Amino acid sequence: MSTFEEHRSLLVAVAYRILGSVADAEDVVQEAWLRWSGVDEAGVGDAKAYLVRVTSRLAIDRLRWAKSRRESYIGPWLPEPISTAPDAAEHAELAESVELALLVVLETLSPLERAVFVLREAFDLPFAEIAEIIARSEPATRQLARRAREHVREKRPRFDVDREQRRRMTERFVNAAAEGDLDTLIAMFADEITMVTDGGGKARAALRTITGAQNVGRFLLSIGRPANLARFLTSVGLSQGEDISLGMAVLNNAPAIMISGAGRVVSVISLEVRDGKISTVYLMANPDKIAHLEPAASEAG
Repeated sequence: MSTFEEHRSLLVAVAYRILGSVADAEDVVQEAWLRWSGVDEAGVGDAKAYLVRVTSRLAIDRLRWAKSRRESYIGPWLPEPISTAPDAAEHAELAESVELALLVVLETLSPLERAVFVLREAFDLPFAEIAEIIARSEPATRQLARRAREHVREKRPRFDVDREQRRRMTERFVNAAAEGDLDTLIAMFADEITMVTDGGGKARAALRTITGAQNVGRFLLSIGRPANLARFLTSVGLSQGEDISLGMAVLNNAPAIMISGAGRVVSVISLEVRDGKISTVYLMANPDKIAHLEPAASEAG
């Protein structure tokens, strides 16, 4: 195995957490490889540190460009979901750093704040090393880290929910939605629930965040109505007679619902649970952001 391939998974992990995009992360790692291929490896003292430094800098530059592009994005922007196996070798802190709710909050940080937060909190890099990566002094880097931590703590207080509880909640959610049971759905929701849908202008989705238990419940049930379902299927390139299946998968370190048709994923729904209630529903339908996912085993049709 080459030196670069030995560290590729780490580099993808760093780039994805900084960017929130699988495609952008892969592009960054490919560019890092091109740069590495022109380096005299014998002259590099610590190949891992060198590659992390190059990848992080490329990711920061890419994020600056991506943020300007996202200003013209149609509707809410969500990070791309990634598959994470339940028995992943990553330690708990690293696995938590890909959770959707955290990635959404990281979107509100500046590129430098986000990079410092990721490199310190997820990968535990020394401040001196991070300072070299972002070309800032170590005191300035510590200040960025403190500001980022405080922002994340304010926007996303920690609520410990075990995976099995989240899975049971997700299954109840699917059953209630499939049966059109509005009362059961509303009973599962926190009073201040929000629903964020990302269609990117390429699939039918709400153009604004939906708030309130009644509104979220009614919107979810409206998706299944024949006319609305037909319009959604058409928007993602499927015919009205296409068989649609539901499956469960572990995405971003949490149970998620994958909706598939014609052998591909057409939508992903993830839930954030706090204090035994669903506090946020994330619905991803932008085909560009889920094309890399494999359909989950069908559990309902």
